[in-house]
Amino acid sequence: MLNLRKLFPLSDPSKKASALNEKAGISAPEIISEAAAGQIKQSRRKLPTTTELLDGIRSANITALSRAITLVESTNVSHQSQATELINACLPYANKSVRIGITGVPGVGKSTFIEAFGKYLTGLGKKVAVLAVDPSSTISHGSILGDKTRMEELVKDPNAYIRPSASGATLGGVARKTRETITLCEAAGFDTILIETVGVGQSETAVHSMVDFFLLLKISGAGDELQGIKRGIMEMADAIVINKADGDNIRKAKLAKTEFNKALHLFPAKKSGWTPTASTCSAMTKDGIAEIWHNIEAFLELTQNNGYFKEKRIEQNQFWMMETINDQLKQHFLNHPQIQRLLEQEKNAVQNQTISPFAAAQKLLDFYFKSE
Repeated sequence: MLNLRKLFPLSDPSKKASALNEKAGISAPEIISEAAAGQIKQSRRKLPTTTELLDGIRSANITALSRAITLVESTNVSHQSQATELINACLPYANKSVRIGITGVPGVGKSTFIEAFGKYLTGLGKKVAVLAVDPSSTISHGSILGDKTRMEELVKDPNAYIRPSASGATLGGVARKTRETITLCEAAGFDTILIETVGVGQSETAVHSMVDFFLLLKISGAGDELQGIKRGIMEMADAIVINKADGDNIRKAKLAKTEFNKALHLFPAKKSGWTPTASTCSAMTKDGIAEIWHNIEAFLELTQNNGYFKEKRIEQNQFWMMETINDQLKQHFLNHPQIQRLLEQEKNAVQNQTISPFAAAQKLLDFYFKSE
């Protein structure tokens, strides 16, 4: 009879058992190349220089582009100066793409639409970058970032790049550093940038200030004609597309298209001279996808000829300069050592209702400006 204890010896019973100890007779697999493993670990720890990142981006190296975006998105103070240097180095190679913002309420099919639309564009020979922004939890502060999972076909396309980012505490449907990420993607040679927003509905306005064309996805049965004339996101849209126009839903989608086209005539004329229209499509069957791109091409031709395209880009750059100033001032204020100490005191005072929130804020600001 075989002695199993000899074939598979157990650990010494006299030693204290621990879940962290391997049993005798079970050996860890050997590392094939210690030198190669060491080089990989070292390269992961080492932060590339600005020149290395720029060279990688210009040669369309996706790994370099991803690392550059991570650097730009970092909240680490030591990374900010290099991120600024990299953005400035990429500027001469940027501003050569078409930027399209895509928004709509959750469940409208944004990811499915973007995959179908993106595949259509890569089929035309275009290089497409998708910047997908997922909402962050206000409780755990986490984000799923599952857009790559949803876009199974597009993620495998060599002419497409998908970068999911968390919205964080940023309002307006986009992440804090989406604007800078656009510059990096353009420098990497992507000529069409698709920005998928969080999809909160009426308040998604920040994306409008960083794109050339603003596309609003809708579904039939989600509102009447009155819904279509509400100010806000509807007023900013350059086109409305009723998605999921397939199967039994085709008739409802066509009816919604008619209602929205009627509603769009109630808006004042756009500064661009463009008249938005509503159309239908099915991201599943690909019906209507080509017509959407033809509509965008007509918009680009009009706005580039009348000068609005360039004028809007200039206005957007000035807007984001002011936004960056606001962001930097806020960060400098909150990172001030004495402000951090006084902030907790004022929070407690507000909580105990011994001072109003407005008076507490003014008190902190007065101290901050006197100390500078």
